[in-house]
Amino acid sequence: MMKRSFLIFAFLNILIATAVAQPKQRRSQQKAETQQKQQKQQTTAQGGMTERMRIMYPTAVDMPEDVVWRRDIYREIDLSEEENAGLYDPVEPIGKQMNLFTYVFKLALNGYIPVYEYRLDGNEVLEASAKVEMKTILDNYHIFYEEADGKLKVDNSDIPSAEVRMYYLKESAYYDQANTTFHIKPQAFCPVMLREDDFGGDASKYPLFWVKYSDVEPFLSRQTIKTSDINDAALMTLDDYFTLNKYKGKIYKTANRLGKTLAQIANGDTAKYSAEQRRIEAELEAFRNNIFGDKQKRDSLDSIASIDPKKAAKTEKKQRTSTPKTKTEKASRSKSSKPKSSSSSSGAMSVRRQRH
Repeated sequence: MMKRSFLIFAFLNILIATAVAQPKQRRSQQKAETQQKQQKQQTTAQGGMTERMRIMYPTAVDMPEDVVWRRDIYREIDLSEEENAGLYDPVEPIGKQMNLFTYVFKLALNGYIPVYEYRLDGNEVLEASAKVEMKTILDNYHIFYEEADGKLKVDNSDIPSAEVRMYYLKESAYYDQANTTFHIKPQAFCPVMLREDDFGGDASKYPLFWVKYSDVEPFLSRQTIKTSDINDAALMTLDDYFTLNKYKGKIYKTANRLGKTLAQIANGDTAKYSAEQRRIEAELEAFRNNIFGDKQKRDSLDSIASIDPKKAAKTEKKQRTSTPKTKTEKASRSKSSKPKSSSSSSGAMSVRRQRH
């Protein structure tokens, strides 16, 4: 009896200990999950992508580092151009629809993507040392905001999207020898505010910050823009817009050993500036068209190779035996069709007669 009581008492102690241990285990598990979530959020805020985002957007791949040919181009994307107008509309958000700057501004404000300072020399540095806080941007350009519990809040009406009427865009044209393909991939862009002074002069340019395209690329696949003024159903994601190079922009700089912009090379000569732009565009187009050989020669060879030899022989025979249509052709045909043996024989006879 004593032994049975002892076993029952021991069993009850085990049950009590298990019941007490379960909440502790759950609390420790919840704590670990919270830490993992915070770590993922911190990774996203630092500009990286979470594992879930990598699975949802597997095509966000940077340009290979071992390409055999590459050229970096800097363009001015003017939002007043018809091809770029979709990046400006709407100026203020309408539901979930917003323009590029408002979308990027909100992502940066909430810590989803990092932004990098715009240096006075215009060269971008997309590294941790060049990161800039959004609070600094807001203070420098007098954008009204509220701060509560360490978080920044900016109303839609205070976001200066109406003043951002231009972008600086860096793209890389490169040949990927691994896939034998030619690409033009955006690398970074910088929103530029155009603000007029109090005296009504020309609007001054205020580049705000650089955004690395690979950081914002997964988010751009979720936002659409209009691509037509007459069809409101014609939509395209921002990522497709940039990936397909639907934007239009004038070249203002290329990567060169002297580090000079086209304005510095032209030295105030407008004609020379335009000539340099045309020359660079022509070089890119020539490389794209001739990278796989001369297009005209390739097309001619393809057309020759596609001809069926039997059909070609029949066509040639038919052309030879076709009846001439004009009188001139008939006359020439009748002359050329006279038997040669008669003339040759008459010639031979005359020679013989002379010999006799």
